[in-house]
Amino acid sequence: MISFVKQRWIGLSSFIFVSALVVGLHTGNVGTMPRLSYLTGWVLFALISALTLYSPRKKLPFLPLLSSEAWLQFHIYAGLLTGVVFALHISYRVPTGWFEGILAWLYALVMFSGLFGLFLSRTIPQRLTTRGGEVLFERIPAIRRQLQERAEALALKSIPEVKFTTIADFYARELKDFFDDTRNAWLHLFEVRTPLNRLLNKISDLNRYLNEPERATLDQIAALVRQKDGLDYHYALQFTLKFWLFTHIPLTCSLWLFILAHVVLVFAFSGGAS
Repeated sequence: MISFVKQRWIGLSSFIFVSALVVGLHTGNVGTMPRLSYLTGWVLFALISALTLYSPRKKLPFLPLLSSEAWLQFHIYAGLLTGVVFALHISYRVPTGWFEGILAWLYALVMFSGLFGLFLSRTIPQRLTTRGGEVLFERIPAIRRQLQERAEALALKSIPEVKFTTIADFYARELKDFFDDTRNAWLHLFEVRTPLNRLLNKISDLNRYLNEPERATLDQIAALVRQKDGLDYHYALQFTLKFWLFTHIPLTCSLWLFILAHVVLVFAFSGGAS
């Protein structure tokens, strides 16, 4: 099995070589080959078609069609190659017509969303391993409710045990909203832990005024606060990945609609349809 580093170097070297070859052939045939833009257009069409196959390939992992990692490497570097071919196809000029402009913008959005998705897929899994084991995204709401119920039970349990409502009042004032739903999602994306530290500092300040049984209870609640914060961290990062997927795919579908319309219009108004 080829290592990831070796795959990356093979892919990058192939991309550079093929890009240089394509640019060289295009430059050498400008002005001599009729309708060169048709050729670059069909090459771009073929590349985008091949890239689109990556999504159904992920849904059919049992098919003996190379490994998923090999498909991913192809998807990455073939996607970059479309940028080179696209630049050749439009002759390095920004399209002026409204239809061509929308098509160019859709292509750019798909390209940059793909690059952003590559960044997310390479960084988020590594970040998630630093905050506990893997948590299934679909189970996060149920786990959140369990943590909330345990924290509330501890806060209410402290009343008959110590005959004071200090912890229960603190929970209602400072922690109830925190446990009710996902909090600080945007801050988690940027590794900002200020809200968690603020809560833990408040717990620490309160801890000085409690007796021994109350401190034991508050320590358990503090542990649940840390677990809840870690759960919110997982939710924020995993939701970002899913949101990217539900952005990239509709953009790709929109791009395909404009590509097909572009092909029809080009052939219809150039005599190629006949």
